[in-house]
Amino acid sequence: MVDDKLAADANSESSGPARATFQPRGLRGLPLRFVVPNVVTLLALCAGLTAIRFAIESKFEFAVLAIVVAAVLDGIDGRIARALKGSSRFGAELDSLADFMDFGVAPGLVLYLWSLHQLKTLGWVAVLFFAIAAALRLARFNVMIDDPNKPAWMGRFFTGMPAPAGAIVVLLPLYVHMSFDLPISGALAWLELAYVVGVAVLMASRIPHFSGKHIGRVPRDKFIFVLFAAAAVLVLLASFPMQMLIFLSLAYLAMIPFSIRSFQRLTEQDAAAGRT
Repeated sequence: MVDDKLAADANSESSGPARATFQPRGLRGLPLRFVVPNVVTLLALCAGLTAIRFAIESKFEFAVLAIVVAAVLDGIDGRIARALKGSSRFGAELDSLADFMDFGVAPGLVLYLWSLHQLKTLGWVAVLFFAIAAALRLARFNVMIDDPNKPAWMGRFFTGMPAPAGAIVVLLPLYVHMSFDLPISGALAWLELAYVVGVAVLMASRIPHFSGKHIGRVPRDKFIFVLFAAAAVLVLLASFPMQMLIFLSLAYLAMIPFSIRSFQRLTEQDAAAGRT
């Protein structure tokens, strides 16, 4: 009897810590610096889904603004994570899923509900093509970001048009329509279809695009000018949103040849340095 009791006590003592190891950590075990960037990512996801709702309700201007808000939030969530040292694999995966919804699905549905539905199946195929291109672009980015053999200078470029930029640029026909009150005709829908496919090709291609993620510090003597320019852009966006989005989209497209030339020049310099 005594031996059985001692054995039972020993078993209970040995199983106590084992049971404790399987207890969930709870929210107290997760630092706030990991939570904040993911909350910003979820807000971006909500903005993208809200854009679809506005498009269903034929409130296309609000749909455009919701996608712009999603792009802005997507641009700051990573910076917040790096500033707080709260980067995580979970946050990276959540960001990719939110980006696909915000910049692959939402813009295509907005354009389809606006005018591409006039082309019926062909219009829907263009939407699918754009979404697939965004998915491929995001998957390739996730693979290439962990490449240890990539030269440091390649961090200045994106391979293919970034998904947020693609979402903003692909809505250019809608900006033009809202700015100049153009009629939604069948001919315009065909032009829009070709344009959507063209932007999708730029996203899925390996054409280099300038990256703003590695911009260094602003020199002190130019700080006032940079601050003034940023404030002017924000004021103009608030006052003339569609016209400014036209300008920014065209300016981004005009920068592509310069990014290609700069990438080729750096590639040649890297090759020359490797031969010496």
